[in-house]
Amino acid sequence: NPNTRLAYYRAVCRFAQWCEQRRIELPHLNPVLIAKYVHELGQVSSPPTVKQHLAAIRMLFDYLVTGHIVPMNPAAAVRGPKYVIKTGKTPVLTSQETRQLLDTIDPHSFVGLRDRALIGVMVFSFARVSAVVGMNVDDYFQKGKRWWFRLHEKGGKYHEVPAHHKAEAYVDAYLALAGMTAAKKTPLFRSANRLRQLTGRRIHRTEVWEMIRRRARQAELPVNIGCHTFRATGITTYLENGGTVERAQQIAAHESPRTTKLYDRTHDEISLEEVERIRI
Repeated sequence: NPNTRLAYYRAVCRFAQWCEQRRIELPHLNPVLIAKYVHELGQVSSPPTVKQHLAAIRMLFDYLVTGHIVPMNPAAAVRGPKYVIKTGKTPVLTSQETRQLLDTIDPHSFVGLRDRALIGVMVFSFARVSAVVGMNVDDYFQKGKRWWFRLHEKGGKYHEVPAHHKAEAYVDAYLALAGMTAAKKTPLFRSANRLRQLTGRRIHRTEVWEMIRRRARQAELPVNIGCHTFRATGITTYLENGGTVERAQQIAAHESPRTTKLYDRTHDEISLEEVERIRI
């Protein structure tokens, strides 16, 4: 995944700078020194960040061992901080809030139709933003009587999911006004210029994040939402309406149901009735 590679690159550069500042040569690195680095990093960074940096260092030394640069991986024996998460922290919108957000988008402009279609695909297919912005026009295709989305998720996963009828309507309206139906091998979701006209360039996920914040302000919704909000919102709404974790896992292309459950917020709120059971 490009984002993971970039994060690992930054982690390795930080470790290399730490070694350089202390004049530690590559042959002298051992588990004790790496454990010291991990401990110092833990004083200024969160446990997930420390675990990610340690994973990057382990991968670096695995590569060096394979290339016969070093005889062993000194990071293999180093333990990272314990960090267990059972509930996701991604902000989630209710179905009413999501409807409010979609309804405030102007459906009479290229940009408005693009934004509505993009959010609709994320909500109704549980797709990551990187998979959605990576779609071409021919990744929205007809199979039988239904339309489908072809998604290329992280880890090289090839994933197809039927298009929800609302997402289908959003994408159809967007393609019809933009006149891109025949341009099969071009980006489905494109950036806009200063004149609010679509360009031929694929929209970047950072632009999507900025768009979502802007749309949230317009709809008078919490502005702390992001791209992943719609993945969590879609899964939570699906489960609230009787869907199963197993099917949600299949739609979201998760490896484990434990990952899917992190997006399930159906039991987040504690009711007053439950608190009143504490009878003293």
